[in-house]
Amino acid sequence: MEMIKVLIVEDDRDWLRGLGVYLGREADIEIVGTANTAEEAMQAIRTLRFDVVLMDIMLASQAEGIWLTSKVCESCRAKVLMLTSMEQKELIFEAFQAGATDYLLKSAYEEIPAAIRAAYHSRSGIHSSVADQMREEFRRLKQLEREYRVLELKQRITPTELQILRLIDKGHTQTDIARQLVVSLRTVKVHVGNILRKLGGRSSKEAARQARDMGLFGTDDASGGKAKK
Repeated sequence: MEMIKVLIVEDDRDWLRGLGVYLGREADIEIVGTANTAEEAMQAIRTLRFDVVLMDIMLASQAEGIWLTSKVCESCRAKVLMLTSMEQKELIFEAFQAGATDYLLKSAYEEIPAAIRAAYHSRSGIHSSVADQMREEFRRLKQLEREYRVLELKQRITPTELQILRLIDKGHTQTDIARQLVVSLRTVKVHVGNILRKLGGRSSKEAARQARDMGLFGTDDASGGKAKK
């Protein structure tokens, strides 16, 4: 039988003892070491051979488990399962950024053996207890990215270029725009070229649609209605 070697990092000695007894009943799981502090964990990471780490996030009231997870991932190919009673989405996200394979709540201890096997065989998914929080965090980051992109474009696009984009979005041709702004057609074409370089669109209509979708026109033009001809 193939044995899965497990290292447990946990500062609650009573919980560690109980977990050890619980996992000791599994025929294919071998606990090769335990650690109660970050220092003991680093020593174990340097000297022991293991396949999976059960990592408590909080050690001595500090989120040392996240830092230790990054050290494990830097030094070997072992999988790290975060094991904690905390559900803060910031900690969850930081744990996955550090390289954690899954994030389990201690209250779901009966799921730990299966999670160890899944991690060992590279079949782990994100546990249902934290999946919603992960998705929420990704949505938040996506929104921040979008807001930063809008701010960046607002700083780069000139008022005249924005006015031309509005008119294009409303269905006006470049000739129409030149007439309305009392400039030459060549001037409008130069502005459109600058706009395409800044927005990266393949056409002026695509650039105008992108600007509208990003909210550059404000609420007045949010409907993107077409002008009558």
